[in-house]
Amino acid sequence: MHEFVLMPDHFHLLLTPAPDVSLEKALQFLKGGFSFRVKRELRSNVEIWQTGFTEHRVRDWDDFQQHAIYIRENPVRAHLAENAIAYPYGSATGGFETDGEPPWLKPQLTIMRGSPG
Repeated sequence: MHEFVLMPDHFHLLLTPAPDVSLEKALQFLKGGFSFRVKRELRSNVEIWQTGFTEHRVRDWDDFQQHAIYIRENPVRAHLAENAIAYPYGSATGGFETDGEPPWLKPQLTIMRGSPG
């Protein structure tokens, strides 16, 4: 898991499943584990999850960064916090252990050309 934010009525997650686990299976584990804990700890049988999810396959470094920023800034856009770090239910706080960027994503290099001196 690279980035996440839990909002009042939805959440955003940027993750890379293990090589031997499909995205669908990873989300099934996440949703199932969360539902189990809610039922056990809160003694609630309320249906928590909508069916399905929105999937976007990250194309490159810039796409990854764009989605990471979108996720971190979601509480700010929703007027739930002054800045992303102040929102306690997201990875931007720095209080949660997350994975770094996937190693196969390389930052785009900008080559500056010009005449010396």
